[in-house]
Amino acid sequence: MKQVHEQEVYKTVVSLLKKSKHPLFITGAGISADSGLPTYRGIGGLYDNKHTDEGIPIETALSGPMMLEQPAITWKYLLQIRNACRSATFNKGHTIIAEVESQKPDTWVLTQNVDGYHRDAGSKNLIEIHGNMNELYCMTCMQRFGGKDIEKQYGEDLPSIPHCLKCNGILRPEVVLFGEMLPQEAVSTMQTKALVNRDLIIIIGTTAVFPYISQPVIMGRSNNIPTVEINPSTTMISDLVEYRLEDTAAKALERLWG
Repeated sequence: MKQVHEQEVYKTVVSLLKKSKHPLFITGAGISADSGLPTYRGIGGLYDNKHTDEGIPIETALSGPMMLEQPAITWKYLLQIRNACRSATFNKGHTIIAEVESQKPDTWVLTQNVDGYHRDAGSKNLIEIHGNMNELYCMTCMQRFGGKDIEKQYGEDLPSIPHCLKCNGILRPEVVLFGEMLPQEAVSTMQTKALVNRDLIIIIGTTAVFPYISQPVIMGRSNNIPTVEINPSTTMISDLVEYRLEDTAAKALERLWG
């Protein structure tokens, strides 16, 4: 019975995606798990709720105040995340979402991930709400640098604290650290484009603990917009969505778009 039910749910969602003209994909660490990255609240999955070597929670090490007060600690764990992201690349799930956009130009992606894989796979209508590890800026002069600029200066292995190529100030990646506000431009784009006129919402591989991730699903249900969750584990929104696919991201998306 479970097998039949699963097939019927997939059949329904395939039809919804085929007919959709304005889909929204909301993605978390689960979509990058198929690239070999572990999952832990979208920051790389390296810590599994354990304390750091310094005996402090990882959320403290990766916080805005710590970056200002003791940047060496924050950069220690940022580099671990960066190296984990660099050793992998986008997967079939990212590629399929980009293919959907190529055929349905008003497709949008809202991602919590900082690995840049959606962008690398070709998604253009993309909101990286927590930023991108591959882009850095100077905390002194605010000069911005792409990953290629930094690798040209340092090679592939960054020093423990990378410095600005212009003023020698301390660099940091353009990511939202714990305790920091979301980037206003990304929030504005989300509110004015990604959440407007949607006819299908598919949320993939996220526990949806942040209200700005779960709220589009809640709003979708209240407005009779079909909502789909792809996640092998149950989450706080599993009881809210209309359709639930208990699969990994890449496997489910291949079945939906294959």
